[in-house]
Amino acid sequence: MKVLVIGSGAREHALVAALSRDPGVDAIIAAPGNPGIAGMCEIRNVEATDPAAVTALAGDLGADLVVIGPEAPLVAGVADALRAAGFPVFGPDAAAARLEGSKAFAKEVMAAAGVPTAASVAATTVDQAKAALTEFGAPHVVKADGLAAGKGVVVTEDFETALAHATDCLSASDRVVIEDYLAGPEVSLFVLCDGTTAVPLAPAQDFKRIGDGDTGPNTGGMGAYSPLPWAPADVAEQITRLVAQPVVDEMARRGAPFTGLLYCGLALTKKGIEVVEFNVRFGDPETQSVLDRLQTPLGRTLLAAAQGRLAEIDPLVWSEQASVTLVLAAAGYPGTVRKGDPITGLDEAAALPGVLVLHAGTALGATGEIVTAGGRVLSVVASGDTLAAARDLAYRAAALIDWPGKQNRTDIAQAAIDGRITVPAGA
Repeated sequence: MKVLVIGSGAREHALVAALSRDPGVDAIIAAPGNPGIAGMCEIRNVEATDPAAVTALAGDLGADLVVIGPEAPLVAGVADALRAAGFPVFGPDAAAARLEGSKAFAKEVMAAAGVPTAASVAATTVDQAKAALTEFGAPHVVKADGLAAGKGVVVTEDFETALAHATDCLSASDRVVIEDYLAGPEVSLFVLCDGTTAVPLAPAQDFKRIGDGDTGPNTGGMGAYSPLPWAPADVAEQITRLVAQPVVDEMARRGAPFTGLLYCGLALTKKGIEVVEFNVRFGDPETQSVLDRLQTPLGRTLLAAAQGRLAEIDPLVWSEQASVTLVLAAAGYPGTVRKGDPITGLDEAAALPGVLVLHAGTALGATGEIVTAGGRVLSVVASGDTLAAARDLAYRAAALIDWPGKQNRTDIAQAAIDGRITVPAGA
């Protein structure tokens, strides 16, 4: 099987790494890829959000499966074009991708499907936003309605900060979503969908804020780990039954069947499981740890989803080991990022047993060296017999890698290891 992976980040590097372990995958091509991915498979240059260009590339390659990593190509209709040309695609059509492309649409679908989520208001004016913020009270949750690469959400105790973000969102869109705050530990669950059937992967938890102790502004994600020792043993099955399957059923009822990856971001609250947000693709950085633990061949599983055959597959098999992902970010992230800093220690870190170094914001410098080229530069993924062992290895590997201004959190997975995460009664 020849698989074309669309995207250029650490998520796509993780997909390529997992696909390379599938004995049924003969060839992997990534487009446009990155320098790290180029060390694992062939890469091609393509404009990922151009449906015609991606479809032409798939045809030139004779791809048996196309896996679309980022959200922007999905919202742009790349999956629609590929399916129209007869290619099996893992990724939803544009109509189904609205679950991520519009927070207001996602809320409408959840209401119709009876999915538990926070109360919300889709405000179209600053006065409406102000009224909703006042009604729900602090902590205030303000979400951009469109795509924002994981950074369109502000959660703050400060009313003026929340209102300022709402005002900024309304300057770029016709509405902004104000939500009630959900108190409780958060869970990320990826669910494979084929338009009818929903199959969960292993749950994970990520860390959105830039600073230790969940301080500072939101980012695209600074780290993740899996499994979750504090979560109920059947949490994935509960989320699939209460959230994912009802959404899949509702999207089919609307004539927009969901085929691809439904990312359910949830909080375990005193009321039970409640949805924080949906994404329509593998999440970054949780994907890095989740796929690190997957033992079932990934290629044949994604192909089954693309072809509507998920009900036929055997139960997924997972490693008993834990996996911790640590994101290394460039100077200035998540604000104005400095680029072009040479990176050292990559080979030394990758040589450690149990470690994967996945590229995101990297490029080749003038003399062929690897340099920083984006905000989140690398994901260091480590596995171990315990969560503590995986965490220690991730930080040991990360310490070998350096560039001017490198930044990372120092507390990824520590609260779970210390037993400081509790699930409210009733969750």
